[in-house]
Amino acid sequence: MIVSVPKETAAGERRVALTPDAVKRLVGKGLTVRIEQGAGVAADFPDDQYRGAGAEIATDAASLWNQADIVVMVQPPTDLSHVKDGGVVVGMFAPLTNRDVVRRLAEHKVTAFSLELLPRITRAQPMDVLSSMSTVAGYKAVLLAAVRTGKFFPMLVTAAGTIPPARVLILGAGVAGLQAIATARRLGAVVEAFDVRPAAKEQVESLGARFISADTSDLTAEGEGGYAKALSEEQHKRELALIAEHLKDVDVVVTTALIPGRKAPVLITGEMLREMKPGAVIVDLAAEAGGNCERTKAGDEVVQDGVWVLGPVNLPSSMAHHASQMYAKNLQSFLLHLVKDGALALDFNDEITGGTCATRDGQIVHEAVRRAVEGGSNQ
Repeated sequence: MIVSVPKETAAGERRVALTPDAVKRLVGKGLTVRIEQGAGVAADFPDDQYRGAGAEIATDAASLWNQADIVVMVQPPTDLSHVKDGGVVVGMFAPLTNRDVVRRLAEHKVTAFSLELLPRITRAQPMDVLSSMSTVAGYKAVLLAAVRTGKFFPMLVTAAGTIPPARVLILGAGVAGLQAIATARRLGAVVEAFDVRPAAKEQVESLGARFISADTSDLTAEGEGGYAKALSEEQHKRELALIAEHLKDVDVVVTTALIPGRKAPVLITGEMLREMKPGAVIVDLAAEAGGNCERTKAGDEVVQDGVWVLGPVNLPSSMAHHASQMYAKNLQSFLLHLVKDGALALDFNDEITGGTCATRDGQIVHEAVRRAVEGGSNQ
């Protein structure tokens, strides 16, 4: 069975779907891995490392696609002209919002597995790319803030006197938020965190941060699989009031609140920015989904009322080496789930296989994805 790894074609994407270590493990399981020449270079994996791991290096992109049993990617392909009918493609396609891509995959009769759709079950944990990439994003977000702010993170005792530690607020304590907390604490900051899910309190406090709480007994929004869900209008007003109270005293804010398939909730309004300290920094990890801050511009930095608002996009790509290692390990586990005795064996009644399949036989087969696509064009 042939697994092919083409170069990523999305703008700014430096990750690669399989690393030499993952290739070695797959080859050891009897699979043939073909990788496009230079596909791993941007992530610091040269072709020689892939050859040493047992991969074949391909110079012809068309043959790479046409001869593959499975094509593995990070982001959606921009050109599907080389894919064979019924071809199998695995990657992160953002199918709930990237509707044009889903339509094109269906039109080309691609069997497309989108790893964001993995069910939140124990068996799927080794394949959880969302957690892996969120870990990278949460870590890098704090580093971006540390570079942008004009303040030290740790407390320093110097000849010029004692400098107090930076105060950091993390909004959203999912995987990205928890990694941001851990990173800010390692750098010596005083950290607070807020989340509408009650289960987050214990995790936040275990990392040495203070969990922001008030009379929020009904201010909870935990959806299926532990993801956040939308609050009611009244609950959201109370959430904003609680956040606004704490924003006034902080030096850095990292926002991570996302609702799958929906525009990111606004947690910081323009009015709140006016009450923040001059020089405060906001790093909005929801920038690509519309932003948690009203003034966020995806891929840009904005200054309003003396506050920096950073809207980074695709942060995992900025740490391409380790992000690729983590992604490849998840992908390796998923591929070995699809393979039995060295051959592709797709059991769509299986919770993982069926749950991650977005398109098949020219149809959009995942119910939530189909509803999203039928709901309109890309948002």
